[in-house]
Amino acid sequence: MALSTGDQSQAVRNGLRAKVLTLHSMNPRVRQVEYAVRGPIVQRALELEQELCQGVKKPFTEVIRANIGDAQAMGQRPITFLRQVLALCVNPDLLTSPSFPDDAKKRAERILQACGGHSLGAYSGQPSGIQLIREERGGRYIERPNNVFLSTGASTPSVVGLLVGWARATRHGVAPSPSPSTTLTRGTLGRRWRSLQVDYYLARERLLGLDVSEASRCAVQGAWALATFVAVCHQPGNPTGQVQTRECIEAVIRFAFEERLFLLADEVYQDNVYAAGSQFHSFKKVLMEMGPPYAGQQELASFHSTSKGYMGECGFRGGYVEVVNMDAAVQQQMLKLMSVRLCPPVPGQALLDLVVSPPAPTDPSFAQFQAERQAVLAELAAKAKLTEQVFNKAPGISCNPVQGAMYSFPRVQLPPRAVERAQELGLAPDMFFCLRLLEETGICVVPGSGFGQREGTYHFRMTILPPLEKLRLLLEKLSRFHAKFTLEYS
Repeated sequence: MALSTGDQSQAVRNGLRAKVLTLHSMNPRVRQVEYAVRGPIVQRALELEQELCQGVKKPFTEVIRANIGDAQAMGQRPITFLRQVLALCVNPDLLTSPSFPDDAKKRAERILQACGGHSLGAYSGQPSGIQLIREERGGRYIERPNNVFLSTGASTPSVVGLLVGWARATRHGVAPSPSPSTTLTRGTLGRRWRSLQVDYYLARERLLGLDVSEASRCAVQGAWALATFVAVCHQPGNPTGQVQTRECIEAVIRFAFEERLFLLADEVYQDNVYAAGSQFHSFKKVLMEMGPPYAGQQELASFHSTSKGYMGECGFRGGYVEVVNMDAAVQQQMLKLMSVRLCPPVPGQALLDLVVSPPAPTDPSFAQFQAERQAVLAELAAKAKLTEQVFNKAPGISCNPVQGAMYSFPRVQLPPRAVERAQELGLAPDMFFCLRLLEETGICVVPGSGFGQREGTYHFRMTILPPLEKLRLLLEKLSRFHAKFTLEYS
């Protein structure tokens, strides 16, 4: 692509050679990618932190980043057994140390035996990950290990890249996707892969659960597109925190089967279920138990990660995708895509092995592992309940029960004058609210417009991860700010 006249003229004026790669010559789809969780609000939060370090006076003493589900950054302690085995894998000299339990040493030795050169520093040999780790799931060998692809977290675009058709039409794909939903899913489908995303809105009266009739409307709306259909589901939900019932999942599977949709199931928060009566049901398990014709024909890809749950090991980037009923020839193409990247991080693969196959009740590490796991989940459950209670006491804020995951998605009432002011500034109203919140309180949350929401409604997403007492202060401070903001623009 030739350089624009403006680029060339500016370069000449500066006496410099014009840049080859500019905003005008770069891939336009990259410019269109948006990821609100790390967007302009977070950039401003970084600036405020620097200003505080430089001694600039602010109405607050610290920036609280409640914008992202980074558990250990918020103070969650790592699980001892996971770190012990990883330490032994990274430094095998420690295998002779009496400081480590025998079962941790055996697990480390077993993982290292499966690594090239018995070292975590080697490529994993196969682009889909270490064979031993792909084979074993919860202490049992799975039937089809070749259907499991280890990945860099659960944020891999490989499956999506296969699904979205590249036709000659301007719009290349239709991806029915829950709204609100994670901005990473929305950004990958709607921008990077040039698909037309059709939102189906989650039913607030059903605790932001899926309404299949609403999803059907989306399928009809997008039926003209020349591409593969994809349906995206989150279980539990991000950003909404809902946990779908088994009946709901069965309805989704039947809907996908009838509409010829490929299902993508994001199940990274499967350990994070708090509400009484709620239970995690995996899409694959439900699909298999539904029997023919669904079990043998419905195409599905389900994702899991070491980053969430009780583990919170975001930095190791361990995860996997399991595909069900995928065409064998297409599956080979997926393996080819992964081959370009050589392999996912091997320490993350080792960590994943420990997550899918934790200590058994007869192992020396079991008691401590269980106690630590239950303590993390119990505290998250208390935080989920606290978030719901505090927000629902605040006039103008309503929050559905946080049944699972690690976020709340409160709806806020914004006065008409605030909406008008936001429009004057060229901002979405909830972005305007969140920016003001950050500047006046140091609390960093993400506007709901970054996740999709019904027209005329305003939300924000915040994590429930801060320590309990710090979270209580954050919730109360945020509620007081909303009252002040409402009064200012009334």
